[in-house]
Amino acid sequence: MHFAAPGGRAARRNAIYSLPVDAYDYIVVGGGSGGLASARRAAAHGARVVLVESGRLGGTCVNLGCVPKKIMWNAAAHADHLQDMADYGFEVELRGASFAKLAERRDAYVQRLNELYARNLEVDDVELVRGVAALEGPQQVRVAERRLSAPHVLIATGSTPRIPRIPGAEHGITSDGFFALRERPRHVLIVGAGYIAVELACMLRALGSTVTVALRGEALLRRFEPMLRDVLMEEMTASGIGFLSGVDIERVERGEDGQLTFCANDGERHSGFDCLLWAIGRDALTRDLGLDRAQVALDEAGYVVTDDFQNTSVPGVYAVGDVTGRWPLTPVAIAAGRRLSDRVFGGEAQAKLDYESIPTVVFSHPPIGTVGMSEDQARERHGSAVKCYTSRFRNLYHAVTDRKSTSAVKVVTVGQKEKVVGIHVIGQGADEMIQGFAVALKMGATKADLDHTVAIHPTAAEELVTLR
Repeated sequence: MHFAAPGGRAARRNAIYSLPVDAYDYIVVGGGSGGLASARRAAAHGARVVLVESGRLGGTCVNLGCVPKKIMWNAAAHADHLQDMADYGFEVELRGASFAKLAERRDAYVQRLNELYARNLEVDDVELVRGVAALEGPQQVRVAERRLSAPHVLIATGSTPRIPRIPGAEHGITSDGFFALRERPRHVLIVGAGYIAVELACMLRALGSTVTVALRGEALLRRFEPMLRDVLMEEMTASGIGFLSGVDIERVERGEDGQLTFCANDGERHSGFDCLLWAIGRDALTRDLGLDRAQVALDEAGYVVTDDFQNTSVPGVYAVGDVTGRWPLTPVAIAAGRRLSDRVFGGEAQAKLDYESIPTVVFSHPPIGTVGMSEDQARERHGSAVKCYTSRFRNLYHAVTDRKSTSAVKVVTVGQKEKVVGIHVIGQGADEMIQGFAVALKMGATKADLDHTVAIHPTAAEELVTLR
């Protein structure tokens, strides 16, 4: 007969279960955008809420995503504009730029946001517990030597950048590592074709790095409207970004001089990089979370399976945000988290997020704004009832500049009334203009509604209401 030694696993487990249980109405695991929004909304409805987070408040968006990314995008946009100042008559002398100073000021702003989130939780009477959470059952959560219980538990742990399982992969960094850089790399290899790869490639090129993008296929942004992909590829190539298509990297090597070389499956070797950045996707943060003990179902990719109301396979356990694999966008996580709390604690039995026609922006150079179906998606669903309107033009900003950039818009309509089901924009200002047009699409606007709207001239946005 086997007996566990004193202090062994069985003894520690018994010790944990001998601890008193702190009871709440709602346990939120994860202090990112979705978790924070849901916790605060539940508290506003009168629930006793505890939020568990082991890292910095704000999650990926605030610390390693949207917020610091947009600051870097702004810096890159300034670099573009500085090229054009002479064409506008300004005598500008450029004396270089400090990547370290930019990173320092960016990080200081992020830290202020971390502190703001902590204050907001305190004001809203949400208890913050620092530590790593693990479910011990559907209504039980352990954090170090503490046990929490609640009839309602939310999983909002987000996702993490994926690193390939190949020899030498550790020589590369991910988007997390990008925000740890204090010096601008000279020659960067970015592996990936999604929005993170695109955004970081454009930023680094505008800030002065030599950038090469390695694609497993032939195109960027595979799930986006083809017009957007085509124009973006043209613009990135014109800016000096190099592309390697059909590349499957088998291993990475670092030479004695610190330079990186990658070996492809076709036997080709590409070298001379001082930075390799993996942007090949993200994985749900569910490891060691105890979801198996609570019998919470995951899909084949490791994401938490949820229904339209954010319910998991276990009653009383919910999930929102990137951990669900559904529209990994900060506003989506926030909206889903708030609606969940409205339903569970606010008496709104049918409150849920509508995942149809969600607008999104890619902060490339130039930026992309898109909402609704692409032409291909619309034709797959509606066939010959689809009609599209497009325009390709130069923004008036470039009327006097030697540097040129293309803008383009596309409106996808369906049926005799030409209901608008997709709006796609690339070019200066696309990131700001898409929000208002997303409202119109969501309200069921038709092409005639766009036509009957008086244009604001001269703007890029007027192209969407003057299409013929």
